[in-house]
Amino acid sequence: MKTIDINCDMGESYGAWKMGADAEVMPFISSANIACGFHGGDPATIRKTVALAVGHGVAIGAHPSLPDLQGFGRRAMKIAPQDMYDLVVYQAGAVEGFARAAGSRLHHIKCHGALYNMAANDEALSEAMVRAAKDLGVMLYVLSNSKNHEIARKAGIRVLGEVFADRGYADDGTLWPRDRPGAMIEDAASAVKQALAMVEEGYVTSVSGKRVPVAADTLCLHGDQPGAAKFASLIRKAFSEKGIKVGAP
Repeated sequence: MKTIDINCDMGESYGAWKMGADAEVMPFISSANIACGFHGGDPATIRKTVALAVGHGVAIGAHPSLPDLQGFGRRAMKIAPQDMYDLVVYQAGAVEGFARAAGSRLHHIKCHGALYNMAANDEALSEAMVRAAKDLGVMLYVLSNSKNHEIARKAGIRVLGEVFADRGYADDGTLWPRDRPGAMIEDAASAVKQALAMVEEGYVTSVSGKRVPVAADTLCLHGDQPGAAKFASLIRKAFSEKGIKVGAP
């Protein structure tokens, strides 16, 4: 039986600003990437999201970002590899502290937004991210078949290639820019179809119609996507019907 991890970016509310359907989506996933305060999240939200994950037996991950609350971490910045390392270790430490306080542990790191995309094909930034995960002794989730994925494998750390059920892809296997049509898949049936193709057959169809090979170790759902809980439930139902088990490694 094939096993796939389903992850979701969570804990992105802060102060009086609410975002995502964390409580509704949590029952359908196996790992949660919790915002660390730089693009979303605050101490109380981290604590509550960690508690929610523990209550559902969901693996706890850190979701570090560029320091960009106003731009939700989606604006690229020029940073040095040492900046990458420091940003990841600092933010992961916040989630790790709350995980330990809740009697759990930090399971993985998955970077957010521009930080994730910047490292996907940048060797120096990838190496710094990998070193941070290695020094913290946790797994790393990165874009499937990217330079980041290759460098993590060579470094010998535990790494999962990530694919996206609700995002459009470019012909080179990178994510289609969010400011272009086709960036987000808003139809649940289309998201299910894409998820099954990636997990069962190892390919995703790009926005232009090209079949792009992927290594689907973990499947991401976005908690801030409209109808996120419906997407999650339908994907879990489709996986169950196909005999695909869901679980964190």
